Amino acid sequence: MFLAPITIFAYNRPWHIQKTIEALKKNQLAKKSKLFIFSDGPKDEKDRKKVEEVRQYLREITGFKKITIIERRKNLGLANSIIAGVTEIVNKYGGIIVLEDDLITSSYFLKFMNEGLNFYEKEKKVVCIHGYVYPVKAKMPETFLLKDPGCWGWATWKRGWKLFDYDGRKLLMELNKRNLTPEFDYNNSYPFTNMLEDQIEARVESWAIRWYASLFLKNKLTLYPGRSLVFHSGDDGSGTNSRVSDQFKVKLSAQSINIKDMPIKENAVVLREYIRYFRSIQPSFILRAGKKVLKSLNRLLNHKK
Repeated sequence: MFLAPITIFAYNRPWHIQKTIEALKKNQLAKKSKLFIFSDGPKDEKDRKKVEEVRQYLREITGFKKITIIERRKNLGLANSIIAGVTEIVNKYGGIIVLEDDLITSSYFLKFMNEGLNFYEKEKKVVCIHGYVYPVKAKMPETFLLKDPGCWGWATWKRGWKLFDYDGRKLLMELNKRNLTPEFDYNNSYPFTNMLEDQIEARVESWAIRWYASLFLKNKLTLYPGRSLVFHSGDDGSGTNSRVSDQFKVKLSAQSINIKDMPIKENAVVLREYIRYFRSIQPSFILRAGKKVLKSLNRLLNHKK
């Protein structure tokens, strides 16, 4: 079985990266896997000490087949760091597993990622594997497919990453042109379009929203586990784009996920559950979306008078 290289992106959070590495080492495949860690350079002198703390820890890591640390001299920023790093590694190895420094994984994470990459290697419709599952109330199927690649612990092939489009403005224009923003926003239940607009206007630094839009517009699918294999520890306000919240808190799966054949289409049942979950945590967005629709209807009616 092909074992994809693991690529982790770190910055200035020593505690978080340590927890990420400790959890990853508990995976059986860790000792057989190559690990690449991209350490972004400090933004300013205030961050320099924390960045150096992170790097001192990284130099002491063991437990993987081979460890390569790339220490950036300059600060690229989260989005540029990930885009550049993923491009470099996936082009060289053909496949990649990606983590950030605030993701804690189940001991079955690497198994699922690698088995998913091997199982769907020749299925052109499937272009990504994702490890995080939102804390919905309903029981999920063992595995399922969605038109959303996610960003909290994922894997892809070179053929998948080639679909990534850097141009957020172009992506938004295409979504609007094809009237796809309601679907892109999970039936107006979560403000993903707003996030893309914020990226375009440089209000947030996000590669992930462009990754989602790129694959969504190509009608591509992502494989998910029925139980979350990733816990996001960055909702403590320490991350670049994070805030303090427990909305995305999940319990890591203590069991392996079995991958088997299933229809190559988006799971409608899971999609409804995700929409229900998003609506439970985003009531204000739903209200705004409703008002936006009413405004559009009013403009249309006034235009016809």
